[in-house]
Amino acid sequence: MQRQNLPGQSRESSQSASLPPCCAAANEPSSAPNRRGVLGSLVAWILGLIALGPSLVSGLAAFLAPLRGGRKGGLLVRLTTLDNLPKDGSPRKFPIVAEKRNGWTLSREPVGAVYLRLLPDGAVQALHVVCPHAGCAIEYRSGQGQNNAGEFFCPCHLARFDLDGKRLDAVSPSPRDMDTLSVEVRNGQEVWVEFQNFQVGTAQKIPVA
Repeated sequence: MQRQNLPGQSRESSQSASLPPCCAAANEPSSAPNRRGVLGSLVAWILGLIALGPSLVSGLAAFLAPLRGGRKGGLLVRLTTLDNLPKDGSPRKFPIVAEKRNGWTLSREPVGAVYLRLLPDGAVQALHVVCPHAGCAIEYRSGQGQNNAGEFFCPCHLARFDLDGKRLDAVSPSPRDMDTLSVEVRNGQEVWVEFQNFQVGTAQKIPVA
């Protein structure tokens, strides 16, 4: 019995319907090439990420650098020149101004101060202005102390120190002498100081991270 095509049904669809199951499956488009294409793209994408990995890590580290912790150790600062220090050995106070970063914002702010003194042998001595007792600011009083040479004085608890920063009182409120700082003279004139804060209230000189 001959099969007639329904209205609107093409000859090709009619022929496909009349084919055996094995031949009909062979006549359908295969999805294997599509799967291979997707897999190849995925592998290429992964290999690209691996190749760009070091660059991405370096870029991310540079981008997040401002959010990392503060600087470790001392802060090396150029304060003055030898010509600006009194030749008689009296101390002079200099502020420490440093760059501070808050996220991606950079500013210059005062972070402390030091006393600089020109010694008889031409070396420079640097003393921290913070009293080791309770963190008050130490003052310099000229004409006071031994032989009226001047002395350092803490107004909070009356601790006294000589010009070398040594405690003058047998029983001093301060648990240790004034904190000294490293000094470097560059180019024969420039005075550089490694500024560092220290813990107060302790007999040991312990840097503050």
